[in-house]
Amino acid sequence: MSSLGTGYDLSASQFSPDGRVFQVEYAMKAVENSSSAIGLRCKDGVVFGAEKLIQSKLHASTANRRIFHIDRHIGMTVSGLLPDARRVLDFGRGEAQTYRRKFNEGIPLKLLADRISLVMHSYTLYSHVRPFGCSIILGAYSEHRGPELYMVDPSGVSWGYHGCSMGKAKQQSKTELEKVKAADMTCAELVKEVAKIIYVVHDEVKDKDFVLELSWVCAASGGRHEYVPEDVYAEAVQAGKSVLDDSDSEGEL
Repeated sequence: MSSLGTGYDLSASQFSPDGRVFQVEYAMKAVENSSSAIGLRCKDGVVFGAEKLIQSKLHASTANRRIFHIDRHIGMTVSGLLPDARRVLDFGRGEAQTYRRKFNEGIPLKLLADRISLVMHSYTLYSHVRPFGCSIILGAYSEHRGPELYMVDPSGVSWGYHGCSMGKAKQQSKTELEKVKAADMTCAELVKEVAKIIYVVHDEVKDKDFVLELSWVCAASGGRHEYVPEDVYAEAVQAGKSVLDDSDSEGEL
């Protein structure tokens, strides 16, 4: 019997003879073909970075963002199919609002990550639905819990991370993340490192132009998830572009 997908990829609830669920693998492939996104945890918060490819010069610069607010203290960045990610975002916001209404405080990130992962996993169990074609990174900061970072993939698996990446440059981003000593840095310092990584892993030959998205949730922002201030953003973009200029100079030599 063949396990190359023929006859075993028609339903997310069906296993192939060698124990694979092809529709989940196809969903992960959709993430791998998408633009890159990373999250990094430092000593005073979490920084998100996302590469938003420009599909048309006529699109508004604020359209189709890859970084979102879930609650005051929780941010999310996505990679994969954006409509699928928005559905996950709506669910996460609903869970956060319900928890805040019941307990008068923000939902713990671990609890939210678990609930989202359960929903994403449930879409791999039935033949009348398909898996979500997206992965998400969740980050939060509070004085008593400190910085937290989780990633959930289309299969519904959730892990806690010090730093994580997703998208077409996942492996290259992971290599760059391992070089950064984020635990000893502040968010203000880490923003530039995140920008550098996004610029380094961007494929100028295959990909179109992109807009860099940056946000943080940290002590400096009062524990609220916010897009980085314009002056910090400008410095981070300049730092990212300078890395490319340096690499081009070395290539000419």
